[in-house]
Amino acid sequence: MENRKRIHKPAAKGLILAAVLVLSGCTTQSTPALNKYEAQYMDYFNTVTSVTLYLEDDAKFKKTEAMVQSEFERYHQLYDIYNNYKGINNIKTINDNAGIMPVKVDADIIRLVQFSIDQYEQTNGKMNIAMGSVLSIWHEYREAGMKNQQGNQIPDLEQLMRANKHTDISLIQIDEEKSTIYLPDADMSLDVGSIAKGYAVQQIGKSLSKSGVTSGLISAGGNVLTIGSKGDGTPWRVGVQNPDINAEKGYLHALDLKDMALVTSGSYQRYFDANGIRYHHIINPDTLMPWNEYVSVTILCRDSGIADALTTALFNMPLEEGMNLIQGMEETEAMWVYPDGKEVYSPGFEAYIDD
Repeated sequence: MENRKRIHKPAAKGLILAAVLVLSGCTTQSTPALNKYEAQYMDYFNTVTSVTLYLEDDAKFKKTEAMVQSEFERYHQLYDIYNNYKGINNIKTINDNAGIMPVKVDADIIRLVQFSIDQYEQTNGKMNIAMGSVLSIWHEYREAGMKNQQGNQIPDLEQLMRANKHTDISLIQIDEEKSTIYLPDADMSLDVGSIAKGYAVQQIGKSLSKSGVTSGLISAGGNVLTIGSKGDGTPWRVGVQNPDINAEKGYLHALDLKDMALVTSGSYQRYFDANGIRYHHIINPDTLMPWNEYVSVTILCRDSGIADALTTALFNMPLEEGMNLIQGMEETEAMWVYPDGKEVYSPGFEAYIDD
């Protein structure tokens, strides 16, 4: 069995409902100098976040875990679109000053926005952080629907179309020299929910690697990033959440991963029902409505930020278009799950499955 385990915080009961599950197993420890440590947090990115590390001793873990928690908190506050924080200009600050003035922001916000613009271009506009005006309308209806669950309403299409006139990502003005971002359209707003969590996980992973960590795993809801292999040299075993959350088996497949990111998005995560139809949180930029072609999309690649963006993009693409996009990318695989349970894989995905 693995050498030893330290729990920084008790495991949350809801963790099994995350889109990606870390699976345990009995292994033989080949590097006894490394011990297993775990920490979990409930306060960041509206999900359970956790880190698993193989390190030399308690002192190394204490220092490393403090860095991880600080990084999670920092990125959470910087990329928040709903809350203000004392002394911090974040995404909400940018939105609040749309049409008023440029906002001086941390370089990590500029890097996220630039990265998001790149992903917009890579996905043919299917992942657009400038859709805040549309997504905020759906957010209000979804919040009301999740509380009510009876007689729910959906947004009027004309209302959505008016909001959609303010989603031109090319209007974002970035001044790297002054470290400012400006939205010249007063009705425009950014929503980085489709990319910020994965991007933050990737950056924290880089920080861990720079600090000397060679064996670790970061999990933030449906976003998992593995650093190296487990402490005994075997791959990390990560399970893809079964979109049928009432099924006896909580995951569809176990994957063996090393230095890879696995991200899943699904219609079962945040949704409400109206007139017998499920309206989830992934809004198609063409129809301005949720598309129920799939119940989940899973991406496997080297970069958690790219994987996060791709799950949103592929959820809004016909299968052929999504498959062509994935096959044009190096070391990137995908799995689509349909409402009837049918699974479709990109050519290399099954090589990682170890059920």
